[in-house]
Amino acid sequence: MPSSSQQQTQSSHWQDRLAEVCREYNIQAPHFQLVSDRRGGRTAWSSIVTVYGKQIEARYWYDGRNLNNAREDAAEAALNWLSNQSNLSSGW
Repeated sequence: MPSSSQQQTQSSHWQDRLAEVCREYNIQAPHFQLVSDRRGGRTAWSSIVTVYGKQIEARYWYDGRNLNNAREDAAEAALNWLSNQSNLSSGW
């Protein structure tokens, strides 16, 4: 069973990698925003990350117990977007 420090590392892998890439390319650190949508008797949560002047939405909506998953989803989407930017991707 993974230790709590390993779980923490695994649970923020994409967020950590995005922050690392922003530091490498001297761009402003990512800013995460949680958003909610009331759906019947429940609330669904997602995340938007602003990086390199662009707001990038998470692909999916999550239960309130999985807010970190929403941030991870947005971070992964942002990394994919950044890797396709010609002015940044030349070093990847």
